[in-house]
Amino acid sequence: MSPSPPLFSLPEARTRFTNSTRDALINKNIKPLLSTFSQLAGSENEKKCTLDQAFRVILEEEIITRASCENVLAIISLAIGGVTEGICTASTPFVLLGDVLDCLPLDQCDTIFTFVEKNVATWKSNTFYSAGKNYLLRMCNDLLRRLSKSQNTVFCGRIQLFLARLFPLSEKSGLNLQSQFNLENVTVFNTSEQESTLGQKHIEDRDEGMEVEEGEMGDDETPTSCSIPIDYNLYRKFWSLQDYFRNPVQCYEKISWKTFLKYSEEVLAVFKSYKLDDTQASRKKLEELKTGGEHVYFAKFLTSEKLMDLQLSDSNFRRHILLQYLILFQYLKGQVKFKSSNYVLTDEQSLWIEDTTKSVYQLLSENPPDGERFSKMVEHILNTEENWNSWKNEGCPSFVKERPSDSKPTRVVRKRTAPEDFLGKGPNKKILMGNEELTRLWNLCPDNMEACKSESREYMPTLEEFFEEAIEQADPENMVENEYKAVNNSNYGWRALRLLARRSPHFFQPTNQQFKSLPEYLENMVIKLAKELPPPSEEIKTGEDEDEEDNDALLKENNESPDVRLDKPVTGDQIEVFANKLGEQWKILAPYLEMKDSDIRQIESDSEDVKMRAKQLLVAWQDQEGIHATPENLINALNKSGLSDLAESLTNDTETSS
Repeated sequence: MSPSPPLFSLPEARTRFTNSTRDALINKNIKPLLSTFSQLAGSENEKKCTLDQAFRVILEEEIITRASCENVLAIISLAIGGVTEGICTASTPFVLLGDVLDCLPLDQCDTIFTFVEKNVATWKSNTFYSAGKNYLLRMCNDLLRRLSKSQNTVFCGRIQLFLARLFPLSEKSGLNLQSQFNLENVTVFNTSEQESTLGQKHIEDRDEGMEVEEGEMGDDETPTSCSIPIDYNLYRKFWSLQDYFRNPVQCYEKISWKTFLKYSEEVLAVFKSYKLDDTQASRKKLEELKTGGEHVYFAKFLTSEKLMDLQLSDSNFRRHILLQYLILFQYLKGQVKFKSSNYVLTDEQSLWIEDTTKSVYQLLSENPPDGERFSKMVEHILNTEENWNSWKNEGCPSFVKERPSDSKPTRVVRKRTAPEDFLGKGPNKKILMGNEELTRLWNLCPDNMEACKSESREYMPTLEEFFEEAIEQADPENMVENEYKAVNNSNYGWRALRLLARRSPHFFQPTNQQFKSLPEYLENMVIKLAKELPPPSEEIKTGEDEDEEDNDALLKENNESPDVRLDKPVTGDQIEVFANKLGEQWKILAPYLEMKDSDIRQIESDSEDVKMRAKQLLVAWQDQEGIHATPENLINALNKSGLSDLAESLTNDTETSS
């Protein structure tokens, strides 16, 4: 016999891989790892998993000892080389990156993420993309949660740009397919006029000048008063517009649109009346624009009342507001797939938006510096955005178009299997539907079309049957209190409306009479029906009839045929007698009385006595069926369940009692 191959030893493999990893880091070469991988015994998968663990152990030691970012990145680069050589799993570099970014502070995360950005071509290669795209997406989302949008704005933007470079344009996970808005972006400002300082300190600010913190203005600048008259009303209306920019859907509401229209006209009138020129920009800002100096960006607006006059005099701030108008107008006019059908502009609204769009572009072109150029650039970008909207409305089709082949191979058309070949092969030729209950329901009738035409499927009662109880309760002589009337039952009211819509001509007749509630309307309809429908039982006479008519009615009732007696609802005595006979066979009958499994379990838990269970079953069936709980229907259910003897006994008992 040939000697068996040596077995894989996890402790030995872990130790050797750890030492080889250290050697590879010192030599900056992957050869020690390749040599160890080829020498160790065991399957390839076992050795890969052990090397993955060794990488994480070495990385953990480096993080604990607070090694430099260069050492950490060297380990990750080694792991990338291991994936390329096929000695570790493709997800290892991404797991190591996630561990590093979770453990290091944000300033070092910036350095690590620079490495991630530089290797975007590696991540997009076939070897790494499918294994690492979810890891990278989760890693970036975790970083974004840690970063402040106002203090780490640039870092947040780098992460978003990296994701845009990593994923293809057709990747739907990065698209706002349903055109949802960021409703959490609420602009907070002073909404109380009593707390406003504009009315109290406006004169003082003009005379004394506003106190400006160090760094807000240049060294060679002095505070200058603004020529724009600002009061609390302008302040409130100006910042209230941010709510419409945040949620444009409000503009489709009539009242909200009027408010938006009024506020917009006032704000744009201020922009038109007080135009800016190049001399109003500070020397420091102009120098930054020429030399390309660092520009500070704030993610949120500053809504302090003291800054209002400075903001209105700032050209960049005006551009922000005017650009918001253009984006809002583009959404209101555009065709968005997931926009509600109710969101339609009127002709008057469309005309106002068209005129205002021209005014906004005019204001942008007049706004220094390079207003004309900036205005044309914005117009071009928004026109390009229309193409993206059309692409999303079409379901984001792929940008890659396959070249049509010249000669298409003929496809062999396979004949579909006939239903007879795979149905009806169970016991007794039953069609098996996957579980016992579905199989039972499907095989109740062999012919499905015949089952659909069955009279038992006629669930809609006649007007006389359904409203009989309500007509009796509406009669003042019966003295039924309002709270006990059937029309006050919401379930009864819903079914009554559906029946009236199908069978009553009164339902669609226009009327000037107004009803405050559904019960009031139904009571009115019941009174109309009572005048048109025949009495529920013409054989029953009132106490005012003569004795001879009473005797005739009684004689007629006694001479009724057995079929008529079988159509009458069962009585309590009949249920009591039949429950004793049914006994332990009640569970066989229950499914044929359309009892649910939950009802059957409830009956079993309520009582141990089989006769009491049988009685509860019959009482539940009587409550469920109402006037249709007749001996005839009960006999039919007994015959279907195979209890023919009990059916015959019930028939004889019914005739005898009559």
